[in-house]
Amino acid sequence: MQPVKMYSTQVCPYCQHAKALLKKRGVEAIEDIRVDLDPAQRTRMLELTGGRRTVPQIFIGGTYVGGCDDLVELDRQGGLVPLLAGASA
Repeated sequence: MQPVKMYSTQVCPYCQHAKALLKKRGVEAIEDIRVDLDPAQRTRMLELTGGRRTVPQIFIGGTYVGGCDDLVELDRQGGLVPLLAGASA
């Protein structure tokens, strides 16, 4: 299983939804980077995502997935499980 990294905040319902979907698809551990606790991480998130300011911002392995809506759409199209397994997006 590919490592999953998510930039999030504590009170974000989209972050909670994304985490629930990932866990439903077998992800046991998510590197949760809380941008509400560390402003430097928000700056890093902006750099990595081309300026996207909303959370969550999700990375699976070396692939930038995007936000919650992007993750849900990837799953709907059948691409999430293969990406988690190591296939390229």
